[in-house]
Amino acid sequence: MEDILKIIFSRRSIRKYQEREVKPEILTSLLQAAMAAPSGNNSQPWEFIAITDAKIMAKLRANLVHGNYNAPAAIAVLGNLKIAKNDSAIRYWVQDCTAAVENILIAAAGMGLGTVWIGSYPKEETMRILRDILVIPEEVFPLCLIYVGYPAEEKEPHTQYDARRVHWQVYTTNNANN
Repeated sequence: MEDILKIIFSRRSIRKYQEREVKPEILTSLLQAAMAAPSGNNSQPWEFIAITDAKIMAKLRANLVHGNYNAPAAIAVLGNLKIAKNDSAIRYWVQDCTAAVENILIAAAGMGLGTVWIGSYPKEETMRILRDILVIPEEVFPLCLIYVGYPAEEKEPHTQYDARRVHWQVYTTNNANN
């Protein structure tokens, strides 16, 4: 258990990357981790675009307001209600895809990779940019883009645990760490 907590605490948003390729096999491993995530009623409404093409990465960097980082690879996480296994996806696709995102982030940290999560949904402009660059159909929702690469910066492991935000047994408005 100590090892998994160490990996979780070491997961940090990395915005500077080495000029080093991320091999397709590594991205496939991250996608396998993503698809091991839980989903409501096992609907699995997710799809992914793995990006390693330098021209596409340059377009993403140039067009995304919060995406001008030198990562050599990215994974777009998409919600597609048409491929979902059941109607639960209508209500839960965001949570389902977000669980897949967290699996990618933790797996990447465990593999010595750095990542940064660039939000898209529900920001119409960001979704349009991703749809245009990655040729995503209108009925598919780009939840986010995750840049992936080998870190060129080090950040200390940490947690943002705050006992004042924890309630025991019931919610209390005067939380004195019950």
